[in-house]
Amino acid sequence: MAGTIEDVSDVNYEEFRQAPASVVAYGIASCEPCNAYDPILEQTAARFATVRIGKAKMHVPGRCREIKKQHNFETYPTTHLFSKGKLLITREGKLEADELAALINDHLLTS
Repeated sequence: MAGTIEDVSDVNYEEFRQAPASVVAYGIASCEPCNAYDPILEQTAARFATVRIGKAKMHVPGRCREIKKQHNFETYPTTHLFSKGKLLITREGKLEADELAALINDHLLTS
């Protein structure tokens, strides 16, 4: 859904990663930087209609067990950029809007 932040969980994670261009932010509710990242993700989703933007709520019991098995997160939020199932880049910590936009332009919107 272009222009909105999608909810990412074990149920749709693989399908989400297989998109031509997707960004997943992994976070937890008690994390202040994670909560401060939400408006930036919303702005980014509105700006890049062809990129799927999602948030995985790692603190919700049972929602992200398989995701946790695939990745070892030391820092929240952590952001992954995927293209057709391939992890292109990982960034730890809250990204500023211009930094996230530059990563999307450099890694997901190149021809």
